Amino acid sequence: MEKTRILVTGGTGYIGSHTTVELINAGYDVVIIDNLSNSNADVIDGIEAITGVRPAFVKGDCTDVATLRKLFTDYPGIKGIINFAASKAVGESVQKPLLYYRNNLDTLINLLELMPEFGVKGFVFSSSCTVYGEPDVNPVTEQSPIKAATSPYGNTKQISEEIITDAIHAGAPWNAIILRYFNPVGAHPTALIGELPNGVPQNLLPYLTQTAMGIRKELSVFGDDYPTRDGSCIRDYINVVDLAKAHVIAVKRLVEEKTLEPVEIFNLGTGDGVSVLELINTFEQATGVKVPHKIVGRRAGDITQVWADPSRANNVLGWTAKETLADTMISAWKWQEHLREKGIM
Repeated sequence: MEKTRILVTGGTGYIGSHTTVELINAGYDVVIIDNLSNSNADVIDGIEAITGVRPAFVKGDCTDVATLRKLFTDYPGIKGIINFAASKAVGESVQKPLLYYRNNLDTLINLLELMPEFGVKGFVFSSSCTVYGEPDVNPVTEQSPIKAATSPYGNTKQISEEIITDAIHAGAPWNAIILRYFNPVGAHPTALIGELPNGVPQNLLPYLTQTAMGIRKELSVFGDDYPTRDGSCIRDYINVVDLAKAHVIAVKRLVEEKTLEPVEIFNLGTGDGVSVLELINTFEQATGVKVPHKIVGRRAGDITQVWADPSRANNVLGWTAKETLADTMISAWKWQEHLREKGIM
């Protein structure tokens, strides 16, 4: 039987690579396109080592229509797209807004315009809980109000959701699932792939593991005076493999099942809010490794607390986050040790 072909944009990135593994394990034929702006082509070796299959890889930029058109021509019969190709650092987006708008929005529009031409039926969009801003009530559901974005990055996610919805309302011949992630953390249990940002990490956990390894001097905790149980910000930390598995379910729903609204939205989180200080403590207890850290002032753009009500994803998709936070911390540390063994970090 011929395998269903799926395009994963940004597929050598953190979430993209883990999703590629789960897609291959579920029997899909995966094509990756990535410009390697925040990832490394060696990730393909890790994917192959885990799955025994080397996915097709195109080094290219999704903001270039000609590159995408060539990809669709060279790899005919793509049935679904999972779009991870986006710049994603909140702080950087404030400094370089035009880069974020061009990269994130041009990529999306190019893909959506080409889908009808090449008969692609399903689109999975990588969105974010940033669309909820500072919520009035936690946990947030998919019906929680969308707040004004606090960063250009967050704004690109809101605008992208609107573009997808508007295209559907205009009669686009494809369906979409929008997945709003909370805070992806951890690494594949094999420690063969994980989060490896280029340069200084913008995300908490890679910075934490690099500090525990002695690469960074200490971890800064931005504020201990928030109105939370220990004064530090609260987030919903979700294991990246659990997150990846949700994308496989979304793709199957789009390309194989017919009982669909044209556009569906799901929160992907654990349903538990964990503070930054609790996360550090969980890491130290799970691994036995200390994390030097200090409290510094609040960081602009940080919200106090947000966590998911994932019941819609649980009930409609049949998906739940299964990995414990302690096991997730162990996987992140194993990945950091793997990088040290290979002389990378």
